[in-house]
Amino acid sequence: MTREYPPNVYGGAGVHVEYLSRELAKKIEVEVHCWGDQNSDEGNLQVRGAQPWDKLAQGEPQKFTTALEAMSLNLAQVKSLSGVDIVHTHTWYVSMAGFLSKKLHNIPFVLTTHSLEPLRAWKAEQLGSGYAMSSWMERTAILDADAVIAVSKGTKQDILRAYPDVQADRVHVIYNGIDLAQYQKTSDTSTLPGFGVNLSQPYVLFVGRITRQKGVTHLVDAIRYMPENTQVVLCAGAPDTPEIAAEMRSKVEEARAHNPNVVWIEKMVTKQEAIELYSNCAVFCCPSVYEPFGIINLEAMACQAPVVASATGGILEVVVDGVTGYLVPFEQDPVTSFPTKPDQFARDLAAKVSDLLADTTKAKQFGQAGRKRVEEHFSWAAIADQTIDLYRGLIASRRK
Repeated sequence: MTREYPPNVYGGAGVHVEYLSRELAKKIEVEVHCWGDQNSDEGNLQVRGAQPWDKLAQGEPQKFTTALEAMSLNLAQVKSLSGVDIVHTHTWYVSMAGFLSKKLHNIPFVLTTHSLEPLRAWKAEQLGSGYAMSSWMERTAILDADAVIAVSKGTKQDILRAYPDVQADRVHVIYNGIDLAQYQKTSDTSTLPGFGVNLSQPYVLFVGRITRQKGVTHLVDAIRYMPENTQVVLCAGAPDTPEIAAEMRSKVEEARAHNPNVVWIEKMVTKQEAIELYSNCAVFCCPSVYEPFGIINLEAMACQAPVVASATGGILEVVVDGVTGYLVPFEQDPVTSFPTKPDQFARDLAAKVSDLLADTTKAKQFGQAGRKRVEEHFSWAAIADQTIDLYRGLIASRRK
């Protein structure tokens, strides 16, 4: 169960589900139930899309409509689960489908949390009063799930802090993965000039959504502290709200006033375009303020890009400071997760980026070490095996 599935992918959870379901289907039968009009059968993998109750989107546009749409689809999707041995949900958008499936079909319920609503207070800006509903849906499902998968050790700790009633032995750490054959360094740059990238000049790269969580505005603020006219490529689309879209535009315009080499790609690029961007950047920067895992760092490291990332959440388990890149610590507000000293955070990001721009030998060493690390620790085959083992244990326990 997932909201995101190709071609409707806008974040790390969608990437995770796409590759995990494909890898699982090499060994077991898998049905993916998602939001959209997808309908395909390929070997052991069946994909069935569905749409929320369309009348909810009519009338006065309220921010809470998204939460209502999620609930409407969760209710509809639990009807078509005949012959299913286990249900596995990803993100709060489908968590109640798992909860209801367990009750109605008497099957084990696994929930992977890619982020936690209590740690994303800024979601109230996106969902309005629907944030209370999304938080209730997540909490209800997590407390009832037979197993909760955390995508990092840090996320497991967050789950146990946010939901102290969850037993620690029900939370299992299974990392995100990377397709090592697909994500690897390429010398191809054919699509980059069309985005406005100057291939004769090194560039700093960001890839991700325009959201408070990803911290892209902090990277934009950092540009003024980088060497003069540093080329910065912001591959940033899918803004959470009109408010953050407007804030991003204002900050980019301000940055361009003193540095004309700021390139903003205002869309979600294709995988091949992203691989080209990762492979040819001088530095990849991930300034997230909250990141349970940070799959973009894996993608960048797989393409041998040196990484400068914020020292938070699951990033600490992916990027090795001084080996595959630099980790930048910052003081966080305990409620919002935002930096309490945003200007200092921007300066610190700029300092580490500038260090790698000046030392190309070190940057290359970091990039090579990053590729080695993802090969050794983050293959999808191993992650699928861990997931299947968990499924089998839960099914066997239910049948006793």
